[in-house]
Amino acid sequence: MAKLFTCSQTEPIVQTKAGKIRGFVVDGTYTFHGIKYADAKRFQMPTEVEPWEGVKNAMGYGYVCPMLNQDSPSNELMVPHRYWPMDENCQYLNIWTQSLCKDAKKPVLVWFHGGGFSAGSSIEQVAYEGDNMSRKGDVVVVTVNHRLNILGYMDLSPFGEKYKNSANAGNGDMVAALKWVHDNIAAFGGDPDNVTIFGQSGGGMKVTCLLQTPAADGLFHRGIVQSGEADILKEPEGDGTMIVNAMLKELGYEEGDVEKLETVAYWKMAEAYKKVSPELAAKGYYIGNHPMADDFYMGAPRKVGFTEHAKTVPVMIGSVMCEFAFGPLVENRFEMSEDEILALLKNHFGERAGELAELYKKAYPGKNLTYAMSLDNVFRIPSQQYIEERTKTCSAPTYSYLFAYQFPIDGGRPAWHCSEIPFVFYNAERVAVCNETGVTDELQDQIFGAWMNFARYGNPNHCGLPAWDACKPGDEVTMVFDKECEARHNFDHDLMKLYHEITPAFTFGSGKVEH
Repeated sequence: MAKLFTCSQTEPIVQTKAGKIRGFVVDGTYTFHGIKYADAKRFQMPTEVEPWEGVKNAMGYGYVCPMLNQDSPSNELMVPHRYWPMDENCQYLNIWTQSLCKDAKKPVLVWFHGGGFSAGSSIEQVAYEGDNMSRKGDVVVVTVNHRLNILGYMDLSPFGEKYKNSANAGNGDMVAALKWVHDNIAAFGGDPDNVTIFGQSGGGMKVTCLLQTPAADGLFHRGIVQSGEADILKEPEGDGTMIVNAMLKELGYEEGDVEKLETVAYWKMAEAYKKVSPELAAKGYYIGNHPMADDFYMGAPRKVGFTEHAKTVPVMIGSVMCEFAFGPLVENRFEMSEDEILALLKNHFGERAGELAELYKKAYPGKNLTYAMSLDNVFRIPSQQYIEERTKTCSAPTYSYLFAYQFPIDGGRPAWHCSEIPFVFYNAERVAVCNETGVTDELQDQIFGAWMNFARYGNPNHCGLPAWDACKPGDEVTMVFDKECEARHNFDHDLMKLYHEITPAFTFGSGKVEH
């Protein structure tokens, strides 16, 4: 059935703080793409957009930040992607809403995309579309682009006060987006006093960063961290002096002549960076591409503790069973005997394979034992540690989840990085591999309902799920989302402790998770 589309010269038009914008309506959902929320000079913190006369169109996605490396399609069935024109003038957001009444006061959800702090965009994944979430949840959905990689996270502060917060300019963009939401979202039917920030992978990391950013205090009221708490890289030594001078030298400029970097073409700067950064990274020196603790960003809470404001913000945090199970699995895994699988595990894990197998079966009854080789060794334990520290020091509740669904592909494949996103956005219909007769609709309703209730009330419980308590010190209550959802207590702690001890460090990009 064809969707109902509306767009005229006079409707829908919304008055924002800076000027009027025009969007469109699809099946009753007011939609605005490519709203400019801030401007910024290279390496500088963002500023508010200049007011304008007349009406600006918001009918096309805004530019995404330039990438250090060319995107290449990969695993598109499992995680369908989209690609878009790039420009460093990339401070744009998108909105989906069911009302333009200023008194509607609907919950607002602001999504920060994955890709670490160096890649990705608000439209990169097909599952990021916010129309179904807005319609089904009766909420306002906002997705955000911001500066990334060396444009958003390169410390030039040793070279002058004008570069004071260049190491966190990308996070500065996100704060600017939240300020824009606070100032303008009522005109889109949203409640500026009920804003939830959420994100997956790098987006989840951005949520934990914003919880530690005083400039964002009061601009959001709940946080959801999806596969976003991790020990990907060691803390670097030093500031940006070495990497910036190395880039300048590679570009043929004088040492310390950083103003040249303000105007050099991005692709030239990126190529220089890619050439000189690996050697410095190998020696443990700072090379940018992620936030740096300073008086803007207080630092990772597991290292420096939670800010007083972060202690008052309800948080939901979780990950998926086998985050990086993208590659080949054991082909005959469903035909193998347990003894055959144990022999395989012993070859993989060594002498403690039998002990691991028993703990795995206790944690994941009914799951194929070969999946023990693909368990997540990046996000799960850091998330457990984050939860334990929050329960000890924070007044606001902390809820834990784990996504353990086995997808109907390759005979059955355990949940992988990003695989919960279509269910969260109520977009399973858009991602073919998520669709399983008799399973998808109920599981999607269960997950979606939890995210919506958490955004609305700060509590994910709803009638479609078993009772789900907040975590307490020493008691992680984890909602395991699967064909049968269940709230379990410390269900995999012993398993993950042993798995972490006997599994080699996980290599990720230029760094690794150290044991």
